Formats: sequence, C-alpha cells, structure tokens
Amino acid sequence: MATRTRISNYLPRLFGYALSLAGDRHQAEDLVQDCALRALSARNVPTDEAAFRAWLFRILRNAFFDQIRRRRTRDAHAEAEGEKNPPGAEFWQGDERFITALTVKMEMTKLPRPQREIIALIDIVGLSYAEAAALLDIPVGTVMSRISRARRALLDAVGASNVHELPVKRKRNNN
Repeated sequence: MATRTRISNYLPRLFGYALSLAGDRHQAEDLVQDCALRALSARNVPTDEAAFRAWLFRILRNAFFDQIRRRRTRDAHAEAEGEKNPPGAEFWQGDERFITALTVKMEMTKLPRPQREIIALIDIVGLSYAEAAALLDIPVGTVMSRISRARRALLDAVGASNVHELPVKRKRNNN
C-alpha cells in the first residue's frame, strides 16, 4: 500500500490529536499537513501497521513542539518590536449536543498539555495504553495513571462549568 494512502487512512485521527494539542482548528490543520509532508518525504517508512501509526503520531507530536519553539521565537521578536496580536472572538449557537461538546472542548483546552495529550491519544485517537506508552516513551503504568488523572480532571472541570442542563418539566396527571 502506498505511503500516501496509508497516511490518508489516519488523517481524521491525526487531526483529532493535533486539535487536542494545539487547541486551535487552523493550527491543528497546519500540524497535520506538516506531519503528512514529513512522512511523505521520509526515507525509511515503517512497514508494520502499528509501528507506522505510532511513527505518524510521533511525527505530529514533534511537529507540534517545533511549532511551539518557532512561535516563542517569533513572539519574542514581536514583543521586542512592541507588536501585539489581539485574540479573535468566536460566536457560536447550537443545540444541547453542540453545547455539551463545546463545553468539553473548552475545558479540555484548560487542562495541562500532558493531560490533554493523553486524553487525545487514548480517548480521541483510540490508541491502546501500550501504543500511547511507546509513542510517549513512558511505561504503560504511567499511561494508566495519567489517563485516570486526566479523565478525572476533565470530569471535574466540566462539572464545575457554568453550563448545566435545564430541569425537565413533567406533565401532571389530572385524573
């Protein structure tokens, strides 16, 4: 199977992981594109599918850290020149499902990067604990404790948010 086809099979999962790392849709798209370009230009591509998947996610993770380093350098130069980038405002509307998903996404962006990353790898991308451990170069037991703490932190954050379900009005039986 051609490398291009193999990569395209993982694009949705790579995007989910990139979004969890970056917290921004456009930055996540750039990360996935950078990952694909790096993978396509690689000389040695793993043939084993599990190794190939881990390799792709490692490329994406490294691209994210490269992006952070570039941004720090750029921001330091901009700060020295007195430039400021105002954050953009986004507007949203939607039904209950959208609000719930948005609440989870918002709270997820507030988690520390290691917690966002482990949730993304296990719960969004669908890697096994062993695959996540290999990707992060940590023991499986560490993955298990990190995912447990990360899930608890996310649940606590969502529970503490100011978005709550409205009470359901019940019909009275007038017999």
